[in-house]
Amino acid sequence: MPDVVGIRFKNCGKVYDFDVNSIEVRRGDQVIVESEFGLSIGNVVMKPHPSETPPKELKKVVRVASSEDLQQKKDNETFEKEARSFCLERINARGIPMKLVCSEVTLDRKRIVFYFTADGRIDFRELVKDLAAKFKTRIEMRQIGVRDKAKLVGGLGICGKELCCRQFLTSFEPISIKMAKQQDLTLNTGKLSGICGRLMCCLGYEYSSDYTPRQRARAEEPAAKAESVKTAVEVDERIADIPCCLPETPPEPATVPQQPKQEEPKKAEEQGRKKRRRRRFRKRPPKNEQ
Repeated sequence: MPDVVGIRFKNCGKVYDFDVNSIEVRRGDQVIVESEFGLSIGNVVMKPHPSETPPKELKKVVRVASSEDLQQKKDNETFEKEARSFCLERINARGIPMKLVCSEVTLDRKRIVFYFTADGRIDFRELVKDLAAKFKTRIEMRQIGVRDKAKLVGGLGICGKELCCRQFLTSFEPISIKMAKQQDLTLNTGKLSGICGRLMCCLGYEYSSDYTPRQRARAEEPAAKAESVKTAVEVDERIADIPCCLPETPPEPATVPQQPKQEEPKKAEEQGRKKRRRRRFRKRPPKNEQ
């Protein structure tokens, strides 16, 4: 089994496997490899390790980058700027509805790749002819999306930090508004979109597809109970801290002499009527005597 090493060509780019080809390399070294575009310089990010299932066509590492290769890379950066400025000039001259992002040159200058964005399909055949006549090499035009453009150009997000795709994201995952709903965020696309015009990648950091609303309610229930108990304890402590205005020993109740209850006026009148009737019956003589 051949030893495989992981190599990255751009910051936060994908890691590609290459055959070490019996060359001693360590992590952090710069090496020359034969990529799809031609000779390129890449950084070793994974140390050599045996691969159980290597791909059928695994490209090999040519050599470790020398000082001459590094100097050639710097010269190519100046050449890339010149190629980009000339391409912009021809785009404006021909009125092609496309936005040029950047250009990339292989180490041996056998190919120049231009990255651009556009709303739809673009007919750039005449533009390629102008570029080929100027640089006498192979020209390749690649249309990319707005998220890839933000990754290449870079910038600052609304958080004030550099874009995540520029710092550590190696690939783009699909982002939906459902992720914002689950996190109870404001459903305003203007606030949830990044500088690329798409939903921000950080919406997927705290999103879980297995996290249902019922599970969320269960997760929040213990926290709500703990908060209610905490509130009750705080209220009890506040009540205990309030100074009591009552005396420690209540005074003995004063003994008041009981007064005879006065009869109600109605009952007194009834008793007076009964007494008067009795007196009348006593004074009347019996009928037989008359």
